[in-house]
Amino acid sequence: MNPNDLRGILNYIPRFRGEIFMISLDGAIVSEDNFANVLLDIAVLRSLNIRVVVAHGAAQQIENLAETQGLVASDLNGDGITDDATLELAMTAGNRLAHEILEGFATHDLRAAVSNAIKAQPVGIIRGVDQQNTGKVEKIDLELLTALLERGVVPVVPPFGFDGNGRTFRVNSDSVAVSVAETLKAVKLIFITSQDGILDDGELIREIPSSRLAERLGSKEDESGLSNPSKAKHAVHACSAGVPRVHVINGRTNEGLLTEVFSNEGIGTLIYANDYQQIRRAKKKDVRVLVQLTRDSMVAEELSNRTRPQITRDLDDYYIFEIDRHAIGCVALHVYPDEKKGELAFLCVLRSHENQGVGRKLIQFVEERARQAGIEVLFLLSTQSYAYFQAKADFVEGSLEDLPKARRESHIRSGRNSKILVKSLTDVARTTARGEICAE
Repeated sequence: MNPNDLRGILNYIPRFRGEIFMISLDGAIVSEDNFANVLLDIAVLRSLNIRVVVAHGAAQQIENLAETQGLVASDLNGDGITDDATLELAMTAGNRLAHEILEGFATHDLRAAVSNAIKAQPVGIIRGVDQQNTGKVEKIDLELLTALLERGVVPVVPPFGFDGNGRTFRVNSDSVAVSVAETLKAVKLIFITSQDGILDDGELIREIPSSRLAERLGSKEDESGLSNPSKAKHAVHACSAGVPRVHVINGRTNEGLLTEVFSNEGIGTLIYANDYQQIRRAKKKDVRVLVQLTRDSMVAEELSNRTRPQITRDLDDYYIFEIDRHAIGCVALHVYPDEKKGELAFLCVLRSHENQGVGRKLIQFVEERARQAGIEVLFLLSTQSYAYFQAKADFVEGSLEDLPKARRESHIRSGRNSKILVKSLTDVARTTARGEICAE
């Protein structure tokens, strides 16, 4: 890792210090040569005072063990039927794998402990078929996991649960990871797999909101065209349960975990919860608030002047970002449906809330709204923030010809000589905006 990488990490440390990362390891990754580097990445996270919980699967180990014993496992992933023989294989393979993980942590001077934090109950009978020893998560032992974390111990959670009678159930490891992440209020759930991320017909999805991913999955996961529908499904569940960010990365990539967490580009797929619950459409009573919110930016000529009648006329185009019912940001999306173009405008954030990601959320919100409206090109006009949009939000400089005819004429009449920036919404792109900016 070079000095520039370290400087990049320093930008993220204040945000993640003391937070919990839930890391879910596919069993196949533990057997890879690069697993030692994955553990080293986790050691770096711990050194930065990021608390880590590790869950793991064991499908690969169960399959290998079954082959050596000349047996056939009834299920490998913990979401089908688990007969008695398969449960025995799973417990043997899982215990060996957990021991390998503990050995790896010891190598990097990290304390870790395998926990029995999963209270489970049987899945029962589905479509007339008894699932036998397959279980589902009933409850997470929050007190146990919290106690371990407070003592600087990394909890290792195997894909097994126990009922009140001491009976063991095989539980899907992805489901375990989601339940633990939800209970501990983790800020990230990271699935470390043997794939680059989630592929859409062979193309890596770099970033996608959980709502759109849920639409892609539909009712039939196997027909979604996605390379890893199980991880996608559990990512959607995690976001719905309150986990802000879910990552799916390839554990074979050296320093992949650190790159995914501490860089804008990442290496895999980021699924993010819809932060838009704080963004709502402006109402008539908000017109005065919008004028007050943007007054300083209008005086500084960061925004073009808008009167109350002008805002009222197009009120449906305006949105407000609220925290505790207080407006701290706003944005507008003006749609030109005939040309399939939209204008990102009136973007402003209170100075007191700068550098908190509000502008980024507003930009993502407008992009998502524009896509839903069938907009193919998003444009904006800016006199002072154009360099930022180009460098951080993937906009490129355009020309008068890129503007819809009506907007072109009003732009010329304004005399502001604003830069014209455009962005295609037909490409899958990562929005990396992190600062606060203004667009007319």
